[in-house]
Amino acid sequence: MKLTVFTADGSSSTEKDFPHFPEFDGEKGVAALRQVVIAQQANKRQGNASTKTRAEVSGTGKKLFRQKGSGTARQGSRRVPHQRHGGVAHGPKPRDYSQKINRKMRLLAMQRALFERASSGGLSVIEDFAVEAPKTKIFSSVLNKVFPKRGKVLVVDDAFEKNAALAARNIEGISLSESSDLSVLEIVKFRNLIVSTKAIETLIARANGAQSEGSES
Repeated sequence: MKLTVFTADGSSSTEKDFPHFPEFDGEKGVAALRQVVIAQQANKRQGNASTKTRAEVSGTGKKLFRQKGSGTARQGSRRVPHQRHGGVAHGPKPRDYSQKINRKMRLLAMQRALFERASSGGLSVIEDFAVEAPKTKIFSSVLNKVFPKRGKVLVVDDAFEKNAALAARNIEGISLSESSDLSVLEIVKFRNLIVSTKAIETLIARANGAQSEGSES
């Protein structure tokens, strides 16, 4: 697949072919991509929401008033859910939301996610994130040349230099991620990705199973 490769300052670009970049025909991998995204979102949930049942709240267990003769509905306890300060009916309890996805499915999802982003024109490659000084203006000008009408952008590199990381951290809508930690969820979340040449090679290698995908579960 051919991708647009920009110079370090973003002033010019060329088309370069990446022969091992994943490509698809039809809907192959779409279901796997969906399932992996759902699993990664579920794995982020803490699952620590908790409510007290009628057996756990404080309060007397004495019958509020006699069964008959009061002219109102019968009541057995002050701790029932419909009473003030009563327990919660069918409320959440701490639970584990994590989902396990096998390696083949994670690889297929990564391949499809990269393909979708590249096919939509949201994946661009830059030679290097070389910033002379840790100034936001310098980094922002490069991004404006690569994505003139940018929204949220994910910047991916193998390892960020200090100047680049400092220059990018205060730009609104910009997030940084290292190629070894990039997840399928991040690729789907951001419509625009700008990736260094080193990082794109790492991502292609990951998508082809050259290294463990354990960090994505």
